[in-house]
Amino acid sequence: MASLFDNVLLGRLRLPNRIVMAPMSRVRSNPEGLATASMATYYAQRASAGLIITEGVHPSPVGQSNPRTPGLHTPAQVDSWRQVTAAVHTNGGRIFAQIMHAGRVSHPDTTGHQPVAPSAVAARETYVFTPTGPQLVPTPRALSTAEVPGEVESIAAAARNAIQAGFDGVELHGANGYLIGQFLSGNANLRTDRYGGSVSGRIRFAVEAVAATIDAVGAHRVGLRLSPGAGIADAIDTDIAEVYGALLAELVPLGPAYVHLTGTDEQVLRGLRRAWPGTLVVNPSAANNPVAATRDDAERSLAHGADLISLGRAYLANPDLVERFRADLPLAVADPDTYYVGGDDGYLTYPPYAHPRPTTTSV
Repeated sequence: MASLFDNVLLGRLRLPNRIVMAPMSRVRSNPEGLATASMATYYAQRASAGLIITEGVHPSPVGQSNPRTPGLHTPAQVDSWRQVTAAVHTNGGRIFAQIMHAGRVSHPDTTGHQPVAPSAVAARETYVFTPTGPQLVPTPRALSTAEVPGEVESIAAAARNAIQAGFDGVELHGANGYLIGQFLSGNANLRTDRYGGSVSGRIRFAVEAVAATIDAVGAHRVGLRLSPGAGIADAIDTDIAEVYGALLAELVPLGPAYVHLTGTDEQVLRGLRRAWPGTLVVNPSAANNPVAATRDDAERSLAHGADLISLGRAYLANPDLVERFRADLPLAVADPDTYYVGGDDGYLTYPPYAHPRPTTTSV
C-alpha cells in the first residue's frame, strides 16, 4: 500500500515523499513583482516537502491579479527568483513555479490594463484586491481570435524564464476561475470561434498552453492544475465529465509531468483518475472548509488513487509538516488575519515543532 513517505519519481525528479506544498497567494513580493529575501526564507523553511509549488506568478502585466504578487516576465523578476530557488535547493528541496494568468479576475487599478478574458462577461459578485482595497472585478475585454496565441506564448515565455531562474519546473494554473479555467467554463466562455462553442473549442486554449509550455521547457517540467466543478470566481463548469475527460485525453499524448486536481468531489475525482494514466496530484482541502487538511485526509486521497497529495493551509503554520505527519505530532493553526497583509509576521514566524527535551535523572 502506498505511503505518504514513499520515494517517488515525478518526471525526472526523485521526490523523498508524496507530500506537495500547494500554491498559495501570500502577496509578499515588492511593488514591481520581484521576489524578496523573505520569500526565499519562507520557501526554504518548507523544503522538506516532496515538491513545493509556489504562489501564482503572473506571466505578463495584464495577467496580474493582485498587487504585490510576483511576476516572471521581466529580467529583474527572473533574477529576483534566483535567491528563492537557490535557498530551496540548498535546503534539499524541489520547487515548481505556478504560472497564473488572472484573465478577468483582475483590475485596471492594479495593472493599468483592462482585464482580458474569453468573453466580455464579468465574474459575478467577485472581488479582487487593488491598491485602494477590495473592488468588484470589472467587465473584461474579449480577446480576439488573433490575440489568443499571444496569451499562450506569454505563458510559455514565463516557463522559460522560470527555468532560467532555477526552478525545477512549472505548473500552469487552470483552476479557481483564472484564464485557463475561464476558457473551460460554460458561463465565462461564450465564444463561437475555434476557442469556444464545442467541447473541443473550450479545451483548445488549455491544450495549446500546455503544448507550448512543453515545447519551451520539456514535458517532465510541466504540470497543470484544474478544479472541475469548483465554481470559484463565478467560472461555472458545464458538462464536467465530457469537458475534462476530453481535455485529459488531449493531454495524454503530450505527456506532462502531472495533473493537479483541487476543489472537486469524489465522484468527479474517480472518473478523472480513470481518464488520466499519468501522475495525479490531489488537494483534499475544500475551499469552503476553514479547517486545514490533516494526515488522515491526505491518506484517504492516496487510498482513492492519488499519487501525490498537495496541502495548502496546513503548510502555513507548519513549515515542518512532513516531519509532523511522520511523527504524528500536533499541527499549529495559522492566523488568517496575516494571510495577505505583507510583512514577516504570520509568514516567517511559525517555528518547527518544539520537541521536548529528554529528562535525565541522576543515580
